Amino acid sequence: MGQALWRLPPRQQQQLQEELADRLADRGGRREQGRDGGPQRRAPQHCYGPDIYHLLRTRMGGKEQHGFIDLEMLPPELGITILSYLNATDLCLAGCVWQDLGNDEYLWQGLCKSTWGHCSIYNRRLPAGFSYRRLYLQLDEGSLTFNANPQEGISYFMSKGILVDHPTELAKFIFYTRRLNWKMLRIYLDERRDVLDELVTLHNFSNQFLPNALRDFFRHIHAPEERGEYLETLITKFSHRFCACNPGLVRELGLSPDAVYVLCYSLILLSIDLTSPHVKNKMSKREFIRNTRRAAHNVSDDFVGHLYDNIYLIGHVAA
Repeated sequence: MGQALWRLPPRQQQQLQEELADRLADRGGRREQGRDGGPQRRAPQHCYGPDIYHLLRTRMGGKEQHGFIDLEMLPPELGITILSYLNATDLCLAGCVWQDLGNDEYLWQGLCKSTWGHCSIYNRRLPAGFSYRRLYLQLDEGSLTFNANPQEGISYFMSKGILVDHPTELAKFIFYTRRLNWKMLRIYLDERRDVLDELVTLHNFSNQFLPNALRDFFRHIHAPEERGEYLETLITKFSHRFCACNPGLVRELGLSPDAVYVLCYSLILLSIDLTSPHVKNKMSKREFIRNTRRAAHNVSDDFVGHLYDNIYLIGHVAA
């Protein structure tokens, strides 16, 4: 019976459940009397929690709702959060079910700006008849193209007027977008060093501990798998930016971009040493302090010791 019941439409399921409840109440003599003396049916059971259920009853005027819940009945923030988990194809299908939402330009505008935080087209005066729904589909198509071929993806964005061919605009687009494949992004930034320079300046490392700042940096600009010229360029740019964001720390500890560069390389090597299963004899804290002080003479032992503790407790800086 259970399997057959699940095959029925929701309304028939509810009717069967009510009839079954009435029969059980008659057998046990527990059937309550209504105000008019007649039998009173039990209220149907709902799967919602009490807060959500009362919220929906209030927004629907107390009417019972069967089937799908109309997202227009929910708060706008909750509706956008639900739809943000869908891709472009699913959103178009959802627009067929919720036709009013599918034609809501404010909804599509919120989805565009929550997924792609910066686009050059946002700052322009939009022409009459502009559609954010069409823009969302173009942004999704361009992101998929970028993840297959970075140059073709950027060219697609420019051909649609979404981006301007300027390093600052491209860097902001990359910084505020999370749908770009990190491997393709690494290839693109290695080719476009002017965009890389602007992307580094968007980071703010003020009052951050050096290993945490380096993790944040590599979270947006992924490190290459092997050491080479590109990794050296990234660490050099990070060192100058870190010092520029922390002038007080530089004066207090006597740091310089060169010293930060050495410390960054030491942190990367220490991360590999402590996390790699192939390294049997792990570097001790005393060994790390001794090796680092040979290259960075002005850094105190306490500061270098805190660097070791951070890597030991939290893990790799470029994972």
